Amino acid sequence: MNLEGKRVLVAGTGISGIGAAKLLTASGIETVLYDGNDKLEKDEIKERVGNPVEVILGELTDDIVKGFDMMVLSPGISVNAPFVQKFSTAGIPVWSEIELAYYFSKGEIAAITGTNGKTTTTALVGEIVACQCESIFVVGNIGIPYTNVALDTKEESMIVAEISSFQLETIESFCPKVSAVLNITPDHLDRHGTVECYADTKLKIAMNQTQEQFCVLNYDDVTTKAMADRIHATPVFFSRLEKLDQGVYLDGDAFVISWNGETKVICTMDDINLLGGHNHENILAAIGISYFMGIKPEAILEGIRKFKGVAHRIEYVAEINGVAYYNDSKGTNPDAAIKGIQAMNRPTYLIGGGYDKKSTYDEWIDAFDGKVKELILLGQTAEKIAQTAREHGFEQIVMVESLEEAVMYAADHASNGDAVLLSPACASWGMFKNYEVRGDQFKELVHSLS
Repeated sequence: MNLEGKRVLVAGTGISGIGAAKLLTASGIETVLYDGNDKLEKDEIKERVGNPVEVILGELTDDIVKGFDMMVLSPGISVNAPFVQKFSTAGIPVWSEIELAYYFSKGEIAAITGTNGKTTTTALVGEIVACQCESIFVVGNIGIPYTNVALDTKEESMIVAEISSFQLETIESFCPKVSAVLNITPDHLDRHGTVECYADTKLKIAMNQTQEQFCVLNYDDVTTKAMADRIHATPVFFSRLEKLDQGVYLDGDAFVISWNGETKVICTMDDINLLGGHNHENILAAIGISYFMGIKPEAILEGIRKFKGVAHRIEYVAEINGVAYYNDSKGTNPDAAIKGIQAMNRPTYLIGGGYDKKSTYDEWIDAFDGKVKELILLGQTAEKIAQTAREHGFEQIVMVESLEEAVMYAADHASNGDAVLLSPACASWGMFKNYEVRGDQFKELVHSLS
């Protein structure tokens, strides 16, 4: 679809919506920003865009909808929202912000999705690519909207993008050189309904790829392993548990790539700075993604050695009175939180709970494996998690009203040699704007203890 001369509605006035509106207006496309919240200030929204833009708040009537040629949908808005359905029913294209950015950008793209590990893997690939490529953009769910940089990209650019299932719902032509699906565990079922629908949405990351392009898949995950039979791209498996004839794998303490009869050791455990088996998977995936983006093995090794991890993912905060504090606020679902507790090597006071995404918590409780001294719960899911814990025989449960109360309780009860881990297994919504705000508040509370 050619956007020249088109009238486009951008739905949502958050970071993604503002980024899309800026891109469109800077490209001379007639743009209208829309938000269902009629209490917002139109002038403040226009000021954030900086370019001439019309703003509509409140209800979208059928007559208003018919005045547009396309809609760009912010990822926080469901495709099932009534006003979105009006566009679909009228046969008006609905694009994601990722599709819009792809339309305007140049260069080659590595696109990374999955339930867990996306941010760490994306950041690591970015670090690696920067060791060889001068024009690099790390974008997407990692914090910088792809739309913000699309016009800055060049033919020689490399774009490394963290892509969510929400962003993949409404792509059409988006086609990365290398895609990756790291893993699939139940998440966002309040939006997608079933795990099968969620997995199918994730796999859309590869839907436009051809055999000349590559899709990196987790061999150890039964769902992603089976995806190899459903794609046109050349599959590249990575495995932490098995040696592969073709792919990327862990052999003792060596991270190895084997492809077309040639085997290379990329790095060893001595070269990495990340803890936990889940991070070994992230490194394996990053090696596969980088290698097939054309990055040389020596640059991959250099990037791995430089990389120190990302904020909010089993992030060491401080040690106070012999107690180590860790921020794993990005553990927004049970599977991610399992990785957090598995990485702990001390008796742990675990802070959990938050927004209810219709997850179940049985496997998370089972993963405590004698490490958790007390489970400190807050938020909408506190009672649900507590009930699950008791059903699994775990009774050391404390209910609190706020994150501040949780940190103070843990600090008062933890002993020299213990750990305090914020790893909620839930989204932050309802109590915090996002997991970053939750993690930052946790770090502030910890530092205030000293």
